[in-house]
Amino acid sequence: MYVFMIALLVTLLDQGSKIWIRQCMELHESIPVLPGFFHITYILNKGAAFGILENQRWVFLAIALLLFVLYGLFRKKLPKNGWVYTGVGLLLGGALGNALDRFLRGAVTDFFDFRIWPVFNVADIGIVAGVALLLWYCWTHHSD
Repeated sequence: MYVFMIALLVTLLDQGSKIWIRQCMELHESIPVLPGFFHITYILNKGAAFGILENQRWVFLAIALLLFVLYGLFRKKLPKNGWVYTGVGLLLGGALGNALDRFLRGAVTDFFDFRIWPVFNVADIGIVAGVALLLWYCWTHHSD
């Protein structure tokens, strides 16, 4: 249940922030928050990170579905650890947030723009943080 609560929270924060961006900004508009360093920039991304695999919407939707299927199959075998549950919840919530965009709009709404990195969103943060927590757990809890 904890995993789904985290996933739901990430998905709601992601979708809420994207709705706000789409309603308050024009596509390609950029608002400097810290000029030259951090801007809110509204773009649509039809690919993955760095725009790779552009227009492969169904591939990304299949990957998101596969993540949920794998979680369903292996959830009882996951280590009973809060870091693992949080990591999986963040990963699933991020995957669902971006999958909803791809399914409903054909592209992902991105807006966090640090000018030295591709523009990203709340779902992307969930995915990266979730994977980082799972990797950290694997590195610190290996069996000899």
